[in-house]
Amino acid sequence: MDWIRETSKGVLLPVRAVPRASKNEIQGIHGDALKVRLQAPPVEGKANQALIRFLSDALDIPRSQLSIAAGETGRNKAVLITGITKAELVSLLKHKMS
Repeated sequence: MDWIRETSKGVLLPVRAVPRASKNEIQGIHGDALKVRLQAPPVEGKANQALIRFLSDALDIPRSQLSIAAGETGRNKAVLITGITKAELVSLLKHKMS
C-alpha cells in the first residue's frame, strides 16, 4: 500500500468515498485509494462527518485523530490520521479487509 503516505503531520490515507450507499463499509482498494461506501448523502458535509465517524469506529482510532486534509467537496479525499504510523495503519486496514 505505497499510496498511503507518512508526513510530518501524520499519515495521509487516500479515500474514494461513495455516498448514499445501502450500508457503511470498506469496499476494498480503488486504484490508489481505499474505497469506502457511506449511507450519508453528500450535502452540507454529512458524508465527510460520516466518513470520519466510520473510519474511527472501523479502525478503533479516536475521532480527534482523524481529519479531512483534502477533497472536502469531492469523492476523492485525503484523510489525515495523527498518532499512528503508516505500518500500524496498513496492519489495521489489512485486518479489516481480510
